[in-house]
Amino acid sequence: MFDRLALARWPLVTLGAVFILVGLPLVIGGVWLLALGGSFYYLPAGLALVVSGALLAVGRPLGAWIYTGLYVLTLLWALWEVGLNGWALVPRVVAPTILMAALIAVMPLLLPHGRRAALIGGGALAALLVLGGIVVGFANRADPALSLPAGSGDMGEPDLYQTGKDWPAFGGTDAARRYSPLTQINRDNVDELERVWLFHTEDLPEEKWGAETTPLKIGDTLYLCTARNQLIALDAATGEQRWRYDPEVSDDWIPYTAACRGVAYYDSRRTAVAGPASTDPSPSEQDGPRATAALCTTRIIEGTLDGRLIAVDARTGRPCPDFGDNGQVDIKRGMGDVIPGMVSITSPPTIVRGVVVTGHQVLDGQYREAPSGVIQGFDAETGELLWAWDMTRPDLTGRPAEGDTYTRGTPNMWTIASSDEQLGLVYLPMGNSAADYYSSDRSEAEDEFATALVALDVTTGRPAWSFQTVRIDVWDYDLGGQASLIDYPTDAGIVPALVLPSKQGDLYILDRRTGEPLVDVEERPVPGGGVEPTERSPTQPFSTFHTLAKDDLTERDMWGMSPIDQMICRIGFRQAEYEGIYTPPSAERRWIQYPGYNGGSDWGGVAVDPRRGVIIANYNDMPNYNRLVPREEANERGWYPRGHPKLIEEGQQPESRGGVPEGAEGAGDPQWGVPYAIDVNPGWRMGFTGMLCKQPPYGGIRAIDIRTGRTLWDRPLGQARKNGPFGIPSMLPVDIGTPNNGGAVVTAGGLIFIAAATDDLIRAIDIETGETVWTDVLPAGGQAAPIVYEQDGRQFLVLMTGGHHFMETPRGDQVIAWALPDRRDNRNR
Repeated sequence: MFDRLALARWPLVTLGAVFILVGLPLVIGGVWLLALGGSFYYLPAGLALVVSGALLAVGRPLGAWIYTGLYVLTLLWALWEVGLNGWALVPRVVAPTILMAALIAVMPLLLPHGRRAALIGGGALAALLVLGGIVVGFANRADPALSLPAGSGDMGEPDLYQTGKDWPAFGGTDAARRYSPLTQINRDNVDELERVWLFHTEDLPEEKWGAETTPLKIGDTLYLCTARNQLIALDAATGEQRWRYDPEVSDDWIPYTAACRGVAYYDSRRTAVAGPASTDPSPSEQDGPRATAALCTTRIIEGTLDGRLIAVDARTGRPCPDFGDNGQVDIKRGMGDVIPGMVSITSPPTIVRGVVVTGHQVLDGQYREAPSGVIQGFDAETGELLWAWDMTRPDLTGRPAEGDTYTRGTPNMWTIASSDEQLGLVYLPMGNSAADYYSSDRSEAEDEFATALVALDVTTGRPAWSFQTVRIDVWDYDLGGQASLIDYPTDAGIVPALVLPSKQGDLYILDRRTGEPLVDVEERPVPGGGVEPTERSPTQPFSTFHTLAKDDLTERDMWGMSPIDQMICRIGFRQAEYEGIYTPPSAERRWIQYPGYNGGSDWGGVAVDPRRGVIIANYNDMPNYNRLVPREEANERGWYPRGHPKLIEEGQQPESRGGVPEGAEGAGDPQWGVPYAIDVNPGWRMGFTGMLCKQPPYGGIRAIDIRTGRTLWDRPLGQARKNGPFGIPSMLPVDIGTPNNGGAVVTAGGLIFIAAATDDLIRAIDIETGETVWTDVLPAGGQAAPIVYEQDGRQFLVLMTGGHHFMETPRGDQVIAWALPDRRDNRNR
């Protein structure tokens, strides 16, 4: 009899034990959180769970009533904190609802029928109410669409080349609008898109993958580079390979990521070196005897991971013998000794008036005395160095004298420049000085040009103007995206302008001739203090045109998959230094950087529909959880820079960073030469579950009226299908808004095409409403920008799917083309 009774009650004992096990961490953490000035909820909730569990374990009905009361109060508290925000409700109510369902299941062992019915009915009603609230919250997750502004007509392109049949530059053209006037694919037929060809580059790095490649299309040919800089030409209609050239880049030169964002196209018949822009861009016209005699009349130029410029014949893929040393130029000349991986070109150069303008990436976080960030201009036909801009040495116009070097540690331009051929200006989004998170030993020139858009005159290589977005940057807020050239309507008429996106989220509208803001930029007070209080600027520039940044974080914004990990994140929030954006770096405890170093906007930039007058911006919305680590502690952890003798003595590979895996940028970067290393937790992830501490969304896409800066619509970008705790994909087809890396394309057909998110999807979005109208599942991560072009009367959409190690998306080597069904084939059948 006793055994049967005990056996009958084991579900109560088990559930009671679960309640106690869940309640104890809430009690302990709740006391800690209250001591830090945090939420009152967790301590009493934990106590109620422990008491309820103990009573259930001995078969006391009071335990059920206590938990039912706690559950109802939990629902009321959750609604008070976050309203009907579906994702914010998840950690607050889903786990308690599961426990309530388990309690209802054991009711027959505990209560008489009448009381059981009342308790079950009340619990079920509460559960339905909260589930309904979550559904309503998800349904209302996107901002409603407003009417698009009346179009201002085609702004035109200040370029030699146009989009439409072709896609001749990374950003469509060097104006970087990422806009196509094609309309064959539109909102009425986009659901008929189908894959028409797929090509494998067969270049798949085992580690550090992330090709990020945007192909070019000129004539009937696609041109692209692979992760390790192999150049490939494909038939634009069929995807068949026409030629391939391998510059043989060694893997030890791979920096943080094996990336090649694109290549540049040059036609010597269209532009004379450093001369006036051609007024007739017809390729049949010759621009003088020099162009007529040139070999490789049309050429593809790329930068490589080992710091070379490569020029090949666009028709054959063979190196251009008249360019440098048989088709290549070493940009590292004048930089002194360069450890493999410290200098790399991961973005396409920009060619303006026959000058190949290139920056390069300097590997972040390694040495304060890293190689120089010098910008160089080369003759597009001969490869001769025409000028160099070393910002601290304006008198130096070429290479330094033997035994001398360009200034070490200066800001570099690792991303893509845009340009105005008519003005002869190239617009450089500059990065930060080496040792991103410490500023005391930077020069005046570095403080002036770091994290600034610098307009260089391509005839002289000297700044025409500059506009800085962060004063003395110690947040790694380097400019990642191209400036997009627009014609901006003002009361005085149309002004040649540009849109400058930033990682902190602000969008600036500048006169591209002078750099003057066309919409006010305000200097606003920001937090001070940190480890260098006298270095911090009391104000920072804020755009009054538009910002992608959200409100400052609060404890309520913390997240997790249950009340326990949400509480842990709340404790982390209360422990950290945080006074809003530009909270200065600290060493004694963590500080919260929001937005994090991926933006806001990153290298994908923005897209502009010039006819509708709309900016399309995809963005990230995540914090970083950082700490400066004193040098002695960093040394004890084995945080030495790439190529440091200590690593070689210990038998480690020169490219390693001691015991720190090269997963997340900044997660154990030594910053050798300054007093502190840096430890970045990008996205602020929990170590155990891998979930982010901030509630979703983590990324979005937004339409903005160019005239007013008003948001037309805003929505999360990316489904939850590849996200989940412990790295387990949930496969939920729900828009959560994921981290994203890559850009969008806008077409005159009323569509936005974008991949970028971590859900391994490409999608078409209706520009009028922000609604997704077509998707396709990708074989690998889509961290790149798509292109749109026409070939043989058919419009194509093309994307390279290389994946990305940092974004934790699958690696790949596929170039994929989509188009509408070929009706001509149907008629022929």
